Amino acid sequence: MASSNNNNFTETPAPAEATSKTAEAKSRFNAALEEAKAGAAALGDEARIRAGVYKEQAVGTGEDWVAEAKVTAADLAAQGKVKASEGLTALSRVVEENAPLVDEKLGAKYGDYVRSASRSLQTSAETLNQKSYEELGQDAREAIRKSPATAVGIAALVGFFVARLFRR
Repeated sequence: MASSNNNNFTETPAPAEATSKTAEAKSRFNAALEEAKAGAAALGDEARIRAGVYKEQAVGTGEDWVAEAKVTAADLAAQGKVKASEGLTALSRVVEENAPLVDEKLGAKYGDYVRSASRSLQTSAETLNQKSYEELGQDAREAIRKSPATAVGIAALVGFFVARLFRR
């Protein structure tokens, strides 16, 4: 518990001396505060410089990845275009080879339909080979505009087959 202290052993500094020590403490505190502010500003500047360097590296790396992805996508698109064309040509041949069988079983009228379908498949394969990716993309956009329901149905069917392909 607190009690009054009547000891004569503690000396209190004279008022002038206390004011001098207080002023000195304030001066040191202010100097330390200014030094801390300067240090914080220097660290902030260094952080901004490093962030700029890291940003440049990230942008450069991102641009490299984008360029690499474009090249890879172009290669895959070219391979896909060739495979699709080859598939259409092979299907055309199979259909054409079966036309005489259709003639025999169902009649010449249906055999002609099969031959027409075979020619249509072959024409599609040739068109696919001749057109650029931009032209194919524009043709796809036009087909989607003309018949959006058909486009959604085809997309769903393709999605189904792709899902089954990757499931295995």
